[in-house]
Amino acid sequence: MKKSIGARTFLYPMPVFIVGTYDDNKKPNICAVAWGGICCSKPPSVTICLRQATYTYGNLKARQAFTISIPPESRVKEADYAGLASGRDVDKFAVAGLTPVASEVVDAPFVKEFPMVLECKVTHIVEIGLHTLFVGEIQDIKVEEDCLTDKGIPDITKIKPFSFAMDSMSYYSIGPFLAPAFAIGKDLMK
Repeated sequence: MKKSIGARTFLYPMPVFIVGTYDDNKKPNICAVAWGGICCSKPPSVTICLRQATYTYGNLKARQAFTISIPPESRVKEADYAGLASGRDVDKFAVAGLTPVASEVVDAPFVKEFPMVLECKVTHIVEIGLHTLFVGEIQDIKVEEDCLTDKGIPDITKIKPFSFAMDSMSYYSIGPFLAPAFAIGKDLMK
């Protein structure tokens, strides 16, 4: 029997996005975000949610652009740090030993050392309550060549992203292959 635990912020899996922005002085900043995901296929769009108190919130409002760098398992420490410190106080790129790269298509930096990046322009901002939802239209996706399949699309087994678990405040790797999507369920179709 299921037990009610009330209305809370539990959902699995939660991504680990490293959001890149510039401040008013063009200083690059990164922020860890777990509340977000793909929200539209045409135009291709993604969402992220932030509290108004964050440094990144102000950067997003001012620049109307951001990147999402996908950290690999091997960079969990750097990704965690991006969510602990504030860019108001420190240069998170420098402290984490990461390299900012200026996007050529949006006014935001991305993380050179991470294998995949989405470059987005802000198209919608929705004030929800404590958090604000930013919708970004994906302008381009860049992926390290050795992390692509032979069909030229990102390979999750090579990128090695990880997820965040709210219950234990922990990170988890992505598990093994289970079954082909849009195929295994066909056995149940009549």
